[in-house]
Amino acid sequence: MTTPPSSETTGAARAAGPALRVVVVNGSPSRPSRTMGLVRVILDRLVELLPVETSQIDVYHLGPAFTGTIERDEAPEEVHAKLRLAEEADLLIAAVPVYRGSYPGMFKHFFDLIDQYALANKPVLLAATGGGDHHALALEHALRPLFGFFQALTIPVAVFASAGDFDGSTLLNPRVHGRVEIALADVADLLRTRATGYRTRTRRAEVGSPAPASSGSSSP
Repeated sequence: MTTPPSSETTGAARAAGPALRVVVVNGSPSRPSRTMGLVRVILDRLVELLPVETSQIDVYHLGPAFTGTIERDEAPEEVHAKLRLAEEADLLIAAVPVYRGSYPGMFKHFFDLIDQYALANKPVLLAATGGGDHHALALEHALRPLFGFFQALTIPVAVFASAGDFDGSTLLNPRVHGRVEIALADVADLLRTRATGYRTRTRRAEVGSPAPASSGSSSP
């Protein structure tokens, strides 16, 4: 499933001017998920810094037309549309749960179909969740090298949250919230120069539907 771009600009008191087109590539198969809980925190902070319009690509819910595509040239139009959405973003948020020390295979399949040079110099924020802190290694040893191949401009501060940082899919750990703030503050000026979208009204961004806090477990 792909969430279409929001019809509203987000970011308080910034109605006029360009909006940052943010595309989230979600590598989690679960709904709700801790991965998207982390993404919601990132987006909530981002809209406080500048206007954004958001889209979400759930790679595990793109259907057989996507999973059956081996070569980009053979992809049906519906798959091409998802790929172009990611390629044309002003900011890409690559968000994954970590399995067996790396990102999920369906997430990798999506980027196997991305044009080799389409992400060159494109800002990419890396975000991941995992069962324990040792899974954070995947950010630097798996995700960052992947986007290094594409010559993307990966944001220096990546964000990781472990299962213990959540209540259900709601991120509670203030340390992770603080890291999100640092990651975005470091590149806020850069992101403002990359904004190419334009809308005329203001509203808070929503990607997915925030799940209520729960004492139960949530999938990665």
